[in-house]
Order: sequence, then structure tokens, then C-alpha cells
Amino acid sequence: MKKVGFTETVLRDANQSQIATRLPFEKFAPILETMDKAGYYSVECWGGATFDSCLRFLDEDPWERLRKIREKMPNTKLQMLLRGQNLLGYKHYPDDVVRKFIQHSVSNGINIIRIFDALNDTRNIRVAMEEAVKCGAEASATISYTTSPVHSIENYVKTVKEMEKLGASSICIKDMAGVMTPQEAFDLVKAIKETVKLPVVVHTHCTAGLAYMTVLKAVEAGADVIDTAISCFSGGTSQPATESLHFALSQMGYDTGLDQSVIKSIKDFFLPIRDEYIESGLLDPIVLTTDSDCLNYQIPGGMLSNLINQLKALNAIDRFNDVLAETPRVRADLGYPPLVTPMSQMVGVQATQNVLNGERYKTVTKEVKAYVRGEYGKAPGKIDKEVAAKILDGEKPIQGRFADTLEPLFEKTKAELGDKARSDEDVLSYIAFPQVAEKFFEKRAEKENRKASYFIERID
Repeated sequence: MKKVGFTETVLRDANQSQIATRLPFEKFAPILETMDKAGYYSVECWGGATFDSCLRFLDEDPWERLRKIREKMPNTKLQMLLRGQNLLGYKHYPDDVVRKFIQHSVSNGINIIRIFDALNDTRNIRVAMEEAVKCGAEASATISYTTSPVHSIENYVKTVKEMEKLGASSICIKDMAGVMTPQEAFDLVKAIKETVKLPVVVHTHCTAGLAYMTVLKAVEAGADVIDTAISCFSGGTSQPATESLHFALSQMGYDTGLDQSVIKSIKDFFLPIRDEYIESGLLDPIVLTTDSDCLNYQIPGGMLSNLINQLKALNAIDRFNDVLAETPRVRADLGYPPLVTPMSQMVGVQATQNVLNGERYKTVTKEVKAYVRGEYGKAPGKIDKEVAAKILDGEKPIQGRFADTLEPLFEKTKAELGDKARSDEDVLSYIAFPQVAEKFFEKRAEKENRKASYFIERID
């Protein structure tokens, strides 16, 4: 009986896709010991947008969050998503920072690091892959899946061969926008399995309504692990339901390794939390529905939920469909980058500015300008010459791997922060999100001072 492993995403991508990563530790802490008994291949609980969200919105130390999860789940592989040379931020960092970040991710509890580059430029995952392997973690090399005139199975297989040479423990197909069709999944998984002797992981979203069919065909083609979300946080912009695929695959003769009674308990725990977010308005019904138009605009789930929140904040939700229509046009202008972080945010923000300004590329974000310069790597296709000329305004594009031009940063930043940083983890938080981390450090100190004052008053 062939075994198919399940990676549970409710602690990371599922809530990132549906509630913009606003799930605090205290909400899910009581269920962690139960989740540890479910029989998951792994639990994705860190990385992606969780790091930023912890500091910016949840008033949590992301490193402490990881340690507490590890403590309550000693028997399950904990998994994170890492954006290669971008780490968890939106720009490239020097190699010393990348290595240090991975070292501390592993020492704080991570077992599997899913490493991707938004442009599938393997130069940008090399250092992260090397360090993950060196630290004893599983390096899951990841294809950012998309469709365009410049993406093909042949090109993906070529990338996978390069990933194998870098020491990949597995190959993940990351279909962040849910646009991979069942036949495409079957053909791609089959081609990869015929090319390398590594486990294949399939990650997709239900946004376009294809995910259940896509996952089944991927498993038939030989996929070893699939990403799913407990049912009350599944569907829509999230992953397909854990329970549903457990039932389906078990009936088809596959061994999922899951304990049905345990996953039922997990679902019962998260159901009232889901309902609470619906009632508060943070979980918008739009992200729970099927939208076949995403086969055109290819916006990932997390990006979609954030886009809705941002347009609401700008009192411009009525322009939502205009922004969706502009997104694929911007993507084509920029050489068809896969819409995965940070490219999804860059393309989405630029599309929004184009619509709200009433003029295309009237204003351009510094990130888009950096991308056109070549700081994020090699574009999959050709960037439109007129758009590039307007954006660069006479600046020359860079050549080679951008990270090679960056000076070491960790020790320098550590010295500059002094007492503000209590640990190497604090230094890494600051490097990733300077202003946000500094505010978090200040709030943390204030809370501790208030707590100390309270105890002194009690003693007096």
C-alpha cells in the first residue's frame, strides 16, 4: 500500500490565505498536543507571512512562537516556508544573514525548510539550501508554479535537475494561485519522478475550484506528500480539506497515516475560531468562494485576502475587479514572474496604483524598480522595453547574482542595536523588518516595565 503524507497548513498558509495571517498563538495553543498525535507528515507552522504578522499585528515574538509550538509538538516535523535570498522579507539579504537565519530557524525547532525563489532562479536558493542541509534540516527545493508563454514542463524539469545538484531533500511544486489543472499536475509530477529520485510534494489552493482534482491526479502520478488544511479553514483561497482527502485516498487504497478521530477533534477545535473570524469580518466570504477568473489573474490566496483588506482601508473596494483585470497586464509587462511572495505583492501593489492613479506606471514602487534593475534575479521572460525604460529612467540593469554585491550585515547590525537586541534572533527580526521590529522591542520593554511596577506595588 503506497503511503501519501499530509502536511497540515492551518497554522500557516490556510490562515494566511483566509484571514491574512491574523491567528495568534493563544488561539491555537490548546490544540497543539492533539495535533501532535494526528499522524501528519509535517505541520507547516512558520515562515511565509507569519513572521511579519507576529511582529506587526499580533504583538508576538515569532521566535518565541516557534519555540512554544515545538515544545507542545515534540513528535511532529515542523515546517516553514522560506523565500530563498529574500528570507521572510521583501528584498535580498547578504549571505551571512541568510545562513544565520537558517541556523536559528533550525535550532528553534524547524525540521523542514521549504525554499523557493519567486523567479525560479536557482542562484537565489543555493545558499539557503546549503545551510539547511548543513544544519541537519530537510531542504525542500520548491518550484514556483505558474503558466505563461515562457513556462513549460521542460523548463521546470531543468530547474529540478539544478535543485537536485544543490542537495534537495525533496521537490515541492508550489501552485500558490491554484491554477494548476489536473492534467498539468499529472504530467509535471510524472516528469519530475522520471527525472530525479526524490520525494515530490504538491501544494495548491482551491481558489479556481481545481485543487481536489489536481491533488488526486498528482497522487496518481506518484506524488508523495500533499498540503491540506483542516476542513473549517479549507477551500476558497486555502488548501483542500484534510479530512476529505483522507477519506478519498484511504478508499482508493492509499495509506495517509492519519488518525481519523484526532483530525475530527482538530476540526471541532478550529470551527468556532473560524466562525468568530467570519462574525468579526476578518474572514471575508469572498475568500471562501470559487473564482475561476483566477486562472487568468493568478493571484495567490494570501495576496487576495490582503488585497481585499487594503482596498477596504482605502475605501476603494469598488475597484477590486479593475485591479484584478490590471494584474495580468502588469505581470506580462514584467516578463511573467510567478505571482508568489514577494512578486505577488509587487505586481499587486503596482496594479492597484495603476488603477487608482488612472495612469499606468505614473508611480512605481521601489521594489518594482529594483526588480526591473535585476536585483531579484533573472525575469522568466522579457520585460517590456517601454515599461522598463520608464521605470529605470536611465539607470543601468545589474549583471549577475545581486546578493554577491551585498556586504555582510549581521555583526554590523548587532553592534549597532546594542542593548535593544537581547538575542541573535532579535537582530534577525530587525534586519528583516527594521521599523516593525523596533516598535515591537519598545512595546515589549513597556509591558515588562508595567509588569515589574505592578509586582513592586503589590509588595509595598
